[in-house]
Amino acid sequence: MESRVAPGSNPGSDPPTATPLPFRVVPPTVADVPLVVASPHSGHEYPQEFLALSRLDRPALRRSEDFCVDALLTGAPVVGAHMLHATFPRIYCDANRDSDELDPTMFTESPPADLTSITPRVRAGLGVIPRISASGTPIYRTRLPLREATDRIARFWRPYHNALSALIESQIAAHGVCVLIDCHSMPGAGLRAYDMPDFVLGDAWGSSCAPDITEAAEACLRSYGFRTNRNAPYAGGYVTRHYGRPATGRHALQIEISRALYMDENKLTPNAGFGDIRTVMTALLRALADIATNLARPSGIRAC
Repeated sequence: MESRVAPGSNPGSDPPTATPLPFRVVPPTVADVPLVVASPHSGHEYPQEFLALSRLDRPALRRSEDFCVDALLTGAPVVGAHMLHATFPRIYCDANRDSDELDPTMFTESPPADLTSITPRVRAGLGVIPRISASGTPIYRTRLPLREATDRIARFWRPYHNALSALIESQIAAHGVCVLIDCHSMPGAGLRAYDMPDFVLGDAWGSSCAPDITEAAEACLRSYGFRTNRNAPYAGGYVTRHYGRPATGRHALQIEISRALYMDENKLTPNAGFGDIRTVMTALLRALADIATNLARPSGIRAC
């Protein structure tokens, strides 16, 4: 059963006091294992006020989504994992960026220093409040008031990360270890410099998780005949680097899935391969659940 109500609310009250959250948590349907599976970029609930601010139409905005990645992960609960996915779109607020990655050129007022970290992603227009779409097109008609950014961070970014942190810490408390799998999709074309991989495994160049985890993911995917790369061109974003602390039992691996495997990138619809890739992802998560369980055993905990 999915959790969609605010902490402390009473679902049985009349009138209801529950308020929708910007994420969904799906608990395991079997005995839980120390595995959390997250999809921060598959949300597609577009606020009307955002659509009014944008110069792009909904189909153009949706091309920035990790389309249907959450639907590819429906096997997570059946292998004992908790699953978390954002409902808000990344083009509106990006949960895989730090909350201070704000582009000051976007706003009518200058952000305070503690909200301004000019990273390469910010310079590229892809901060926590993106300036451009996935195709490189500017999103907004005009500059935004700064309160637009601070409000989105407070209402969307922070609750998502509070939920993710809570899931990780609950697994640490129960098992002494947690493996976070952060799932994304990547364009099926345009990666020729990296020999067009089917999957990219990002462990921040070996620093965000134990080697066994990346090796198990790689071995599983290659057993199905898929081509994999490690860390190129995606080594892991904010989520992987922030939560991956192997020395403390907190491991994080980013997985990028080629969209060509499961969707028509022009029509934004699933293709004939969708069911097969969902089956592969369930098998992959099962293999990772086994690794997470082994790491939780006293003799199995190891750092990178």
